[in-house]
Amino acid sequence: MVNDFQRGSLSTRLGIPMIYGIDSVHGNNNVYKATIFPHNIGLGASRDPELVNKIGAATALETRATGIPYAFAPCIAVCRDPRWGRCYESYSEDPQIVKDMTDIIPGLQGNIPTDSPKGVPFVAGKNNVVACSKHYVGDGGTTKGINENNTVIDWQGLLSIHMPAYHTSIMKGVSTVMISYSSWNGIKMHANRELITGFLKNTLGFKGFVISDWEGLDRITYPPHANYSYSIQAGIHAGIDMVMVPYNYKEFIDGLTFHVKNNVIPMSRIDDAVRRILRVKFVMGLFENPLADNSLVDQLGSQEHRELAREAVRKSLVLLKNGQSLNRPLLPLPKKTSKILVAGSHADNLGYQCGG
Repeated sequence: MVNDFQRGSLSTRLGIPMIYGIDSVHGNNNVYKATIFPHNIGLGASRDPELVNKIGAATALETRATGIPYAFAPCIAVCRDPRWGRCYESYSEDPQIVKDMTDIIPGLQGNIPTDSPKGVPFVAGKNNVVACSKHYVGDGGTTKGINENNTVIDWQGLLSIHMPAYHTSIMKGVSTVMISYSSWNGIKMHANRELITGFLKNTLGFKGFVISDWEGLDRITYPPHANYSYSIQAGIHAGIDMVMVPYNYKEFIDGLTFHVKNNVIPMSRIDDAVRRILRVKFVMGLFENPLADNSLVDQLGSQEHRELAREAVRKSLVLLKNGQSLNRPLLPLPKKTSKILVAGSHADNLGYQCGG
């Protein structure tokens, strides 16, 4: 499928290859027989960046094995409220642990050379994939843990809790950053020029491209898509370079073209977006190797990767214990316990047992 899409791109006037991405968020979890690794909450519990790096490399191979060169991973949210329904995507509530787990990026993309300029994306070769740090920024800090809600925190709190892993990601050569559906102090992140262009691109020096989330521009307004012309203007002006438009793509193209022709969005903003996207395509070798490498098919669900997944499962396990009563502690449970009640809707759900 991806090869067919790519051949269509290569047959156009300029022959520029497209870039196709997928949510390989705990292994290439979209394909039958792929190796499934613990989700981020489990990997964070391992406290083992070297293990996460190996998982990144295995995920890259299994994603490339399906002809896809771009993984929408890692999620580097710092989950501050366990009520958030996507806490399993967060490595930890501790910003330092989340920073440490960004070692998955050189696993996915390859180790960045020591003399590589700061902020410039890096992908080692055709056995690696483009990585994507997400969701910028503060998605794990929303009020009451409500998904896509408002993160109320001052500038220093944002910098000290939610931003450090992005700085580390950039230092490790991450190629793309995805924007969050959430807001920061009432301003939708997809429309936040101060944080996207002002801080991410200018202050942190990020030279890769910024991508919206799925229908991210639509959700700038409430209800979604209420004023799509405004949403296009706000999102592109904020600094979003590539836009995920799954359905109303003709409306998006027409709206963007209208804004550019009428100087609402300057051509310099379009040039910047194109430059950043092309930079990543050149860095990853997409012009030289646009089609799938069929020799990687055997990497999908390989025995080596399954053993790595078993190691990750072992290291993700956490033993709870207490010592309030030395004579009869509740945890850990005694080996002679014959029955354990597992209750709730998640008790017999394979999807939840695999991390969501």
